[in-house]
Amino acid sequence: MKTYVERIRDLREDHDLKQKDIALLLETTQQVYSRYENGTNEIPLHHLIKLARFYNVSLDYIVGETDVKKRYRSSLE
Repeated sequence: MKTYVERIRDLREDHDLKQKDIALLLETTQQVYSRYENGTNEIPLHHLIKLARFYNVSLDYIVGETDVKKRYRSSLE
C-alpha cells in the first residue's frame, strides 16, 4: 500500500490542485507543504485530519492502512 506521502500528493493531483492551494487550506506555506509531500517533514496529525475532511476520505486511507477511500461519519459531525 502507498504511504501518506504518496497519498497526499495523489489526492492533490487528482483534484487538480497546486501545493499552494493546499498550503492555504492548511494555513502554512507552500514550502512547508512541499516538505510534507516529499517526506522531508512529517505532517502533523491536525493537518492529516483537515486533509481527510477536505478530500472526504478516511485517515486510514491517507496513512495507507486501507485502499478504501470511504470516510467514516462521526456522531460529532
